[in-house]
Amino acid sequence: MPEAEQAQQPIKLLRTSESESLQKIRHTASHIMAMAVQKLFPKAQVTIGPWTETGFYYDFDSPDPFTEKDLKQIRKEMIKIINRQLPVIREEVSREEARKRIEAQNEPYKLEILDSIQEPITIYHLGEQWWDLCAGPHLENTAEIDPKAIALESVAGAYWRGDETKAQLQRIYGTAWETPEQLAEYHRRKEEALKRDHRKLGKELGLFIFADAVGSGLPLWTPKGTILRSQLEDYLKQEQIKRGYSPVVTPHLGKVDLFKISGHWQNYKEDMFPMMAENEAAAAAEQGFVLKPMNCPFHIQIYQSELRSYRELPIRYAEFGTVYRYEQSGELGGLTRVRGFTVDDSHLFVTPQQLDDEFLNVVDLILTVVKSLQLTNFKARLSFRDPSSDKYLGSDEAWDKAQNAIRRAVEKMDMNHFEGIGEAAFYGPKLDFIFEDALGREWQLGTVQVDYILPERFGLEYVAEDGSRQRPIMIHRAPFGSLERLIGILIEEYAGDFPLWLAPVQVRLLPVRPDHYEYVKEVAAKMRAAGIRAEADTNGDRLGKMVRNAEKQKIPVMSVVGDQEVADNTLSIRTRASGELGAIAIEEVINKLATAIAEHSNF
Repeated sequence: MPEAEQAQQPIKLLRTSESESLQKIRHTASHIMAMAVQKLFPKAQVTIGPWTETGFYYDFDSPDPFTEKDLKQIRKEMIKIINRQLPVIREEVSREEARKRIEAQNEPYKLEILDSIQEPITIYHLGEQWWDLCAGPHLENTAEIDPKAIALESVAGAYWRGDETKAQLQRIYGTAWETPEQLAEYHRRKEEALKRDHRKLGKELGLFIFADAVGSGLPLWTPKGTILRSQLEDYLKQEQIKRGYSPVVTPHLGKVDLFKISGHWQNYKEDMFPMMAENEAAAAAEQGFVLKPMNCPFHIQIYQSELRSYRELPIRYAEFGTVYRYEQSGELGGLTRVRGFTVDDSHLFVTPQQLDDEFLNVVDLILTVVKSLQLTNFKARLSFRDPSSDKYLGSDEAWDKAQNAIRRAVEKMDMNHFEGIGEAAFYGPKLDFIFEDALGREWQLGTVQVDYILPERFGLEYVAEDGSRQRPIMIHRAPFGSLERLIGILIEEYAGDFPLWLAPVQVRLLPVRPDHYEYVKEVAAKMRAAGIRAEADTNGDRLGKMVRNAEKQKIPVMSVVGDQEVADNTLSIRTRASGELGAIAIEEVINKLATAIAEHSNF
């Protein structure tokens, strides 16, 4: 199983080359903004101000709320600072000296930051008038920023240290680029992203809802959304059956002790949902049940339910298992970050001799899936452990074996890949598939992991050919990752215009007059009998409105039915992919549609 906590993690949207050149610009711009704010609003206190994948922000404690008018004034002041060509000076000071200077400024947030950082203490100055604690990096002079390539975007609320019990601050978001042309392109992509926002399109297309009465981060799937989910599930289930996977089903909750053995409780206890009231959770969860945050311990129990022979291996269990994580409310975001999500989970139990071939077969499955979804612009990340960290379980030897298996696979398949040190799960390295969407954003989708650790912790065995008891190796994999997140990404990638095989409604028949109703109902019934999701629009609307509704709901195929079609037993076909196709006999339409759907192609 891919770690549930990683199945919906966002990744940075910047390429490495961009981060190297833009990090300094954005970090320096954040300091310039903070200097401008404190000049215009002397009572405002600064807290933290990092660069981000699209810009920067700074959190302020200010007695008065910032307005749109204030943002315009702040930007004007930033331009003045840039034009003054102030040198950006790095200084190292002792902790005592830093404390002395902070106390002289009466900046309590800086004192708290000072207590949390290690020496050497670095300070960055803008000229001689403003400074802040910061590790950098920065530009050497404010003049290196193009004033026409920066913008202030919005103000939002934020809690100090992300803690809801602490002071509420005001966060000003900005963006900075190397050139005005890059800024213009960023704004274009941002506008396009708003049009493609899966939360907006999901509502317009009637795919899913969220309800306060149910709870935050818990999506409810409408009939159309459920069809979309089912199509994705059915497709992968069929592919898995072809490749020798066995379906399993496991419960939604389990004993805490199970997750203590796996190590998940020790590593992710605070992110689990205990099955009791919040004020009872801490004590009761230690000896009770939790909603499952991942599926792998359950699949392990099925494997462990009987003694296995080497002749049975590899064993491949597969499940669309719903898991639950207690995401903070501020981290929730439509379908891409939820509290209950379904993982297309599978766990393979293999011998050492089978490891390479099984890993390659899993990678081949993932490549097949992304091709079918038209998500072909991707690269592979070898997510390895950070040797300097103590969060990883297992021996150096086990980690070396697992990481080398992944390296062999990507080299044999000649895949475009890079290494991500520190991105591994606590029990094993991963091969993550990073997809770039139509807006240039990057998302982690499919993942496959090699695991020597959990078989050891659970004492898994099989009887080898010589009669000895041996330890199997586990492969965890999920081509989709989180099904909810995948659907959110697909909505935005396709802009809601799903390919024919995925579209919740594939065909809509539009009768010109009520006396054509009987004909379109009969045709729609024939299509449904052939496995085609067809509707007859008999709501009594005018033809123009029916056409507009079908276009708005992005129906792949529509047909206007009038006297000629009824007389000739035909349909005048219009598709979103190919435009007007003219009059075609009904049986030919049904055959062509069925073939296109089966082949995941256009009509």
